[in-house]
Amino acid sequence: MFSVGCCKYPYFTTYLVCGVPHGSVLGPVPFVLYTADLVSLIESHSLSPHLYADDTQVYGSCSPAAVDALSVTISECSADVASWIRSNRLRLNSDKTEVMWCTTDRRQHQLSTAALPIDGVPVAPVSSVRGLGIYIGADLVMRTHVKKTASRCFAVLRQLRQIRRYVSTDTFQVLVVALVVTRLDYGNAVLTGLPVYLSRRLQSVLNADTRLIFGLRRSDHVSDALISLH
Repeated sequence: MFSVGCCKYPYFTTYLVCGVPHGSVLGPVPFVLYTADLVSLIESHSLSPHLYADDTQVYGSCSPAAVDALSVTISECSADVASWIRSNRLRLNSDKTEVMWCTTDRRQHQLSTAALPIDGVPVAPVSSVRGLGIYIGADLVMRTHVKKTASRCFAVLRQLRQIRRYVSTDTFQVLVVALVVTRLDYGNAVLTGLPVYLSRRLQSVLNADTRLIFGLRRSDHVSDALISLH
């Protein structure tokens, strides 16, 4: 039983056969408890699970020569997971299910391109996946994440440029930090060891927003301005 109420409407009571209302503060903990058995099921296939809310990621590793064997293991694991989901009144969303093989650039051509059957639906391997706002590429270089992050930052800067003359420098700086810099800061731990050419791409975003804040030209140096903005 769960009671719902708000400031404009009276409280009412409804009986729930299973689950909790979507968006309820009661939802996360019972759901984690509800899906706890899923971890041991995946680990029984010698694979590693990673669960966040209703998203489940399964990891496995092998040598290049054992790709076919790992594919079979993943397919068998997904079949068991799908069966477990159905038996527990949940639903596997095949449309949002993705498969990605990871290796270095030099070995990309050795990866399997065959689709893996996930709950009876063939899922073709992809070159990158998105998890919690972080884009992971098959080469693990974070090229896709940097490219998309920089692109979105520059798109915001183009919009902010239209209002620059109407607000003070302090106010504009607050807007840049809130709408641009926070995008660079989000999940930046995954950027450890980033290649220089990708670091420069992110640095170009900081240079651009610094020039916009202080009204500098592209030919002006921004070192002192960057230091003043920390």
